[in-house]
Amino acid sequence: MEPQNQNLKTTLLLSLGRFHISEDYGFLLPNPLKELPDHYKPWMEIVNKLPHLIESHQLRAHVNKMPLLNCHFLKSYREQRLAHLVLSFITMGYVWQEGETQPEQVLPRNLALPFVDVSRNLGLPPILVHSDLVLTNWTKRNPEGRHTSNQVILSFPRNLDTIISFPGGESLRGFVLVTVLVEKAAVPGIKALVQAVKAILQPSQDSLLQALQQLRLSIQDITRTLEQMHDYVDPDIFYAVIRIFLSGWKDNPAMPLGLIYEGVSKEPLKYSGGSAAQSSVLHAFDEFLGIRHSKESADFLHRMRDYMPPSHKAFIEEIQSAPSLRDYTLSSGNCQLLTAYNQCTEALAELRSYHITVVTKYLITAAVKAKVRRPSHLPGPPQALEERGTGGTAVLSFLKSVRDKTLESVLHLTG
Repeated sequence: MEPQNQNLKTTLLLSLGRFHISEDYGFLLPNPLKELPDHYKPWMEIVNKLPHLIESHQLRAHVNKMPLLNCHFLKSYREQRLAHLVLSFITMGYVWQEGETQPEQVLPRNLALPFVDVSRNLGLPPILVHSDLVLTNWTKRNPEGRHTSNQVILSFPRNLDTIISFPGGESLRGFVLVTVLVEKAAVPGIKALVQAVKAILQPSQDSLLQALQQLRLSIQDITRTLEQMHDYVDPDIFYAVIRIFLSGWKDNPAMPLGLIYEGVSKEPLKYSGGSAAQSSVLHAFDEFLGIRHSKESADFLHRMRDYMPPSHKAFIEEIQSAPSLRDYTLSSGNCQLLTAYNQCTEALAELRSYHITVVTKYLITAAVKAKVRRPSHLPGPPQALEERGTGGTAVLSFLKSVRDKTLESVLHLTG
């Protein structure tokens, strides 16, 4: 009786709304706020001029004069998400204004205290995370958007924009907004997970087959969307200008001790920088497909879940606790199901292979070129993380490992 009770619980709980996942936008925050209450005007005045203040080396001076503001006037969840976005951008600019050779070792209390406060309320770490840079940092230029058969259409660059920016101009905008579209492309796949879990429990092999086909198409659409990175993001600008502002103070030789958050802790705190591994999408797909990564990769991926909104992390764990798709597929003896499962797994491996291609262009190749030349008015490329991702991993070996483990998950009928 125990497994049946667990299955019933999973069926009852596995709805997107319970995990603050949108039917239209998936893990993206729907229609994020662009303005905070007037009490927080000093923050908004700084963040709206952030690229200029960083490039003119004036940000630290402005932040040091900023009043200490109380977070109690942030009434709604959406206001708190915007506050985290604002404070995380200011923090990254403050730390890295002078580049990796002169990072700021102490975050002043007028920034550290409210940032830690709003982070605790949201269950997020006090550093820029994927949910800030991407999930909360997009807006429609045309507020009505475009709708087709009740389906929300987002297009770039025509009707999308970022809310807050770093130096990097159009390449920074492109990097954020192509990633927004990647998250949007994942929405049918996320819905397919819910349909598939329910289909296994009913059980309905037809419904499961339909869900797996939808998941495959969604993964393939993610790969096609990621290709737009080449159209909108200059690899030299990404590497030499943008990347340092995504870098953290854990596993980063430029800040080996971490960062002191004044008024919070006398000891330095260590947090990883922004990483695609903080997106909930592939975590959910991996758990559903039963893909098992190497211990080193799995440890890093699980640590990245602490950088996600807690409700999104809970959704991944709910998928993990659901009945095993692999076991069901093998025991069913249904060749169509096995083929559909394998097509999903192969599509996911192809996405990861393409991600390796993108990272090679924007990180490895760009690193070689950056050694030769760089814009003189900007801090320069972060050499301390030359072969590593901004999350602190040895990026190519990590990406190849997760891709290879995905391929190893292809099923074969025995007997």
